[in-house]
Amino acid sequence: SKVAYGGDFEAQRHWMELTLHLPVGEWYWYDLEYWGLDYPPLTAYVSYICGVFSHILVGPESVALVASRGYEDPTHKAFMRATVLVLDL
Repeated sequence: SKVAYGGDFEAQRHWMELTLHLPVGEWYWYDLEYWGLDYPPLTAYVSYICGVFSHILVGPESVALVASRGYEDPTHKAFMRATVLVLDL
């Protein structure tokens, strides 16, 4: 597996990926060396919802389990920026 990189952007993208594809019971235990999820449950569910929208609006490749690590498509970057704006309202 790839080593964790990319700071907050990759961490947030990865949390969308893992919450979308794994059962809730695995969210906090999955691949802790690669941006292990460390936010409270309510925030983890926000990652899940963002992951659903990313899958629909950007494409499944943006949140594909493991395969999307390091994914930096311009459309996905715009999506991530939009989630920040919307969630900060």
